Amino acid sequence: MPGVTLGNSRKLGGYEFFEKVLGNPKYIVAPMVDQSELAWRKLSRRYGAQVVYTPMINAKMFAEGVRKPYREQNFATLLGEEGGPEDRPLIVQFCANNADHLLTSAKLLEPYCDAVDINLGCPQDIARRGRYGSYLQDEWDLIYEMISTLHENLTIPVTAKFRVFPTVEKTVEYAKMLERAGAQILTCHGRTREQRGHRSGVADWDKIRAVKEAVSVPVIANGNLLFYGDVERCLAATGADAVMSAEGNLYNPALFMPTPSIDPLAPSSSTASTSSPSTSASMYLTGYHPRNTSLALEYLSIVKSQKTLTTPSAVKGHLFKLLRPALARYPDLRERLGRVRVERSERDKDGGAAWGRYEDIIRELDERLEVDIEAAKGKSLEELSPVDEATGFPVLPHWLAQPYIRPLPAEPEAAQPPQESQKSGVAVAGTSFVSDGKCACSLVNSDGMHARGGRFAWLETTYFGGTSYFASVDR
Repeated sequence: MPGVTLGNSRKLGGYEFFEKVLGNPKYIVAPMVDQSELAWRKLSRRYGAQVVYTPMINAKMFAEGVRKPYREQNFATLLGEEGGPEDRPLIVQFCANNADHLLTSAKLLEPYCDAVDINLGCPQDIARRGRYGSYLQDEWDLIYEMISTLHENLTIPVTAKFRVFPTVEKTVEYAKMLERAGAQILTCHGRTREQRGHRSGVADWDKIRAVKEAVSVPVIANGNLLFYGDVERCLAATGADAVMSAEGNLYNPALFMPTPSIDPLAPSSSTASTSSPSTSASMYLTGYHPRNTSLALEYLSIVKSQKTLTTPSAVKGHLFKLLRPALARYPDLRERLGRVRVERSERDKDGGAAWGRYEDIIRELDERLEVDIEAAKGKSLEELSPVDEATGFPVLPHWLAQPYIRPLPAEPEAAQPPQESQKSGVAVAGTSFVSDGKCACSLVNSDGMHARGGRFAWLETTYFGGTSYFASVDR
């Protein structure tokens, strides 16, 4: 049974661990700050995810335990749900720059997960200030020490998620070092650390293939997964053992499911690589795109049913992503949803009744969508999914969950990695998000603590004009 610790003292690693403990998975949901929380993990598993990561946890803060709520908010062991039978297979991810802090934190959660992952991929500015994530790419000795420390002292495997370098040679050299240090699974995100935000561009599957061919441990490919068909395209192009989705999963948690045999006006999806879009919408309509209001209500029902509390910011972020196309059609409901406030102290009162403020708006939205669906009867899904000239991809009916596709940067150099420096890393390029409406930014202190509420998180920008962005997401 996947995710269940075997009854012997021998620690499994590499493919033996990948197959016997994780269940030889193909579909994996990425670690996402304030977004891959327990309720979302449960929803994702219902729609095909086979392994899910926790949000990134700051190893120093978790190890010190000075801020009492930090441990409870990031992994609530006392309630028995996180890391429990319904939450496996599970990989816990930490960011760190100190092997002792990392080992202390990993030991605390070792009984509640199947592996511990080290975040070597976060490209955000707070990671640079905190000296972790992709900004450790220059510090190979430190990375080696952290991985080897966990490898030698944990009873479960250590894994690593990282970004590529500008050159294939440096990327392969880096991956081989991670394997030598003891990493039992490597997740390769095919973008450099400079490719982020509106400069994300396209992930390089060729570099992922080079990594796969150079190492002997399982490799998970990350990047360019928008539609169901992209999964097989990515596996074929990279030779990877599995794929990982972050942003694609947030906009459609059913990304990993093929289209069921039902009315074509309900769900649907796609089949092409993001690197070479087709002009025919039918190429993309092979996967499952559920009605977005149904997904939103299902997610809220999970939030309300479990003992583990979900942060209000996570809930609002998920709802805005799931409902993005529908809310764009009905901006009055978008504004109302943005004004909803659920305080932390309200979350578990009266069976989670406070979440009903969201449910009322979503049900009203669903009633309006029903009228739109009725008006579309008689048309095929392909007819209802025109191709966006700016991206080359179809835009599905607004009542369906679907990817949010950003056009490539107007300036060609924006999506290209910079020249490699004399050190192993690359120069840091400044970047900013393009705002399409009013935004509210929650401040983050230099030590990674939320200025509001004390929750560790990346800089969070919520566009009440229709979309909620979390800068931590790796596409």
